[in-house]
Amino acid sequence: MFAVEVRDHIMIAHSFRGAVFGPAQALHGATFVVDAAFIADELDVNGIVVDIGQAHEALKAVLSALNYRNLDDVPAFKGQNTTTEFLTKHIYERLADAAREGKLGREGRELKAIRVTISESHVARAWYEASLW
Repeated sequence: MFAVEVRDHIMIAHSFRGAVFGPAQALHGATFVVDAAFIADELDVNGIVVDIGQAHEALKAVLSALNYRNLDDVPAFKGQNTTTEFLTKHIYERLADAAREGKLGREGRELKAIRVTISESHVARAWYEASLW
């Protein structure tokens, strides 16, 4: 199994509903480091998993829709707690679309899975991984 991982970050604001979140129920900001790993069983004829530059551009494009936003105001997230775990799947889904459309420098069917990891801090992170097919 091979993987290529790219990284970027976003700065967001959001709040949560539910007593389990304690003080995070109030509006607060966060800076998240986001890693996206693209996974394949084999390297392609060029010896790569995906084109790193295209993978990084795809991640940046997905994150640009979230960066410097109050996620409470994003219509697609209405009524949703935008937890770190929730955001990993949201970002995965957008990157999976790009991979399936062949926008990563490789035929999408040749890729196996994508893993998205969001680090909230140096001591806490969450990830979501799923097969593309």
